[in-house]
Amino acid sequence: MAENNELITTKEVSLHMGPQHPSSHGVLHLVLDLKGEKVLHVEPDIGYLHRGTEKIAENLLYHQFTPYTDRLDYMCAMSNNLAYVSAVEKLIDVEITPRAKYIRVIAAELSRIAGHLLGMGAWAVDLGAMSILLYMIREREIILDIFEMLCGARMTLTYLRVGGVRYDFTDQCKEACKNLVKIMPGRLDEYEGILTGNRIWNDRNRDVGVISKENAINLGLSGPSLRATGIDWDIRKDEPYLVYKDLSFDVPTGTNGDSFDRYIVRINEMRQSVRIIAQALERMPVGPFNIEDPKIVPPLKKDVYSNMEALIHHFKYVSEGFSAPKGEIYSSIESPKGELGVYIMSDGSPKPYRLKLRVPSFMNLQSMNELSKDGYFADVISVLSSLDPVFGECDK
Repeated sequence: MAENNELITTKEVSLHMGPQHPSSHGVLHLVLDLKGEKVLHVEPDIGYLHRGTEKIAENLLYHQFTPYTDRLDYMCAMSNNLAYVSAVEKLIDVEITPRAKYIRVIAAELSRIAGHLLGMGAWAVDLGAMSILLYMIREREIILDIFEMLCGARMTLTYLRVGGVRYDFTDQCKEACKNLVKIMPGRLDEYEGILTGNRIWNDRNRDVGVISKENAINLGLSGPSLRATGIDWDIRKDEPYLVYKDLSFDVPTGTNGDSFDRYIVRINEMRQSVRIIAQALERMPVGPFNIEDPKIVPPLKKDVYSNMEALIHHFKYVSEGFSAPKGEIYSSIESPKGELGVYIMSDGSPKPYRLKLRVPSFMNLQSMNELSKDGYFADVISVLSSLDPVFGECDK
């Protein structure tokens, strides 16, 4: 039976993975060219969740589009809010109050931790480790509780608004954040105790999905996927916004550009986010949390019921919005997955003439073939999970 080994051939096959596969992190369809267990080529097929978000924005008043940004990377809604309202504020040349800046920093860093926790928990489940997801969801629930204190919602938040934030940062929120800052370092140590030295986790991620610095740049990677290659690029440091330039934090990087480095960068980023939140809580000034411009910010809801001017102001804000000067701008932030940018072209009306979203999930997904080719079929799951794509923003 073993005499005719020369007659045994391995055919090349095309395998369709998804769009309903549980490890595809959403409605992603991968077309895999395989030779046995070896991957020859990976072609992502996206668009199953396309909703025309950018065209929707062009038919809405500037303030009306904010809730739609929650539905991009719905794991990190605060970051989406921040990217959009910051772009509009840049377009209309508005500077928000110091208190609002600190509130936004805390909201963005809480969102970063929440996003990384779910992304890494799902990654571990994809590779067969269930317990760590439950540990990470435990801490994510604490963050969602804080969001609920802030704005009454837990996932699609619409908390940030052009000109500031919807509600002030209360003492209750401050105490909840202080509790998170206190317990989170120990919980991160706990995650590392489960994963970092785990033989199976190491075997499935080390030297898997390797990409060089040059190829990472050429493919437009950003965020943890880029920093895992050793490139020290973080918009919060290199093109600082809000009050990040006044806060002390490090930018974690990797060395090999493999799946394990993408994991360890996220772990260390959460440690830095805890540092940032602690400093922001300590330094947050008192004062207004919105700018005082009746054209940009609506009146307080309690005033609408008792003051005729406030009622008229509210009606005009909701129905007419505010106009932006003619021109075009690009604004970006460091979201949990990478560079989240918003391009707006204005024709002087209360609606954007053109809006374009530069989303990291879409850009990072371009590297699937580079990361997976010449590896094993089973490693495709690890590679995809290490990129942490969310198809709400990838397909838009």
